[in-house]
Amino acid sequence: MSVEAREARQPWILLAPALSAVTLLLFVPLVFIVVYSFWLRSATGADLPGFHLDNWREALTDRFYRDILISTLRIAAITTAVCALAGYPAAYFIARSRGNKMILLLLLMLPFWISYIIRTMSWINILGVSGALNTLLLGIGVISEPLNMLYNEATVILGLVHFLLPFMVLNVFVSLDGIDTNLEDAANSLGATRWQAFLQVTLPLSLPGLAAGGLLCFVLAAGTYITPLVLGGPTDAMFANLVYEAIITQLNWPLGSALSLMLLVVLGVLVMIYNRYLGMAQLMKGLG
Repeated sequence: MSVEAREARQPWILLAPALSAVTLLLFVPLVFIVVYSFWLRSATGADLPGFHLDNWREALTDRFYRDILISTLRIAAITTAVCALAGYPAAYFIARSRGNKMILLLLLMLPFWISYIIRTMSWINILGVSGALNTLLLGIGVISEPLNMLYNEATVILGLVHFLLPFMVLNVFVSLDGIDTNLEDAANSLGATRWQAFLQVTLPLSLPGLAAGGLLCFVLAAGTYITPLVLGGPTDAMFANLVYEAIITQLNWPLGSALSLMLLVVLGVLVMIYNRYLGMAQLMKGLG
């Protein structure tokens, strides 16, 4: 084999372990899910192999699934908006901080060191009938009886914001940190106020980071099931909870596969639109 041929093969040899892992952990399970979605669950509980459209017909025509999907996208959109409103000021403060930014980023990353389930369950101890907030309000005489603050849509959104806010802050911070502060100074020297300089210079240049954080928050919020399962009520189920219910509780793998692919397609279209107009480079910076 010539030297040129060996040099041409070397990158593929180096990439082989990563490509093998991606194939085994992503594409192979995806193929099984696609195949399963066309199987049929019999009345006896057995899965019937074949090419049946019953699961897809039920998933696409049943109004129950459509309403839950719309509700899921709405909750994900609200969560993303709240994360943007709360995360942008925090990211701006870190990016413009004159102190040690690494300490602030370390504090931001601390929640990732705690299990997501534990962080979600902690809201029960905070907002429960016997939780810390009710105990405080009762102690200072603001309320005469405990408030029922759990198991509703607002609590689900609160739990999702708690989970996803760091993703938004990191993406916006990366975008803001890359903006030359001299641009704001130049705008101020031309007569613009600090607010005008922010609106006309900083905000437009930071929109790619905001969009990347928004995409990440939206996709993760729409695909989660733990938060609505723990903090939501009977009417607050999200689409991933239907997948969990079909596969784990009902053991209906074919229907669960069809539902999961349905959600995957909806979110995949959103990611493709983002990639078409903005690209994945900014998102990779935030994750990196």
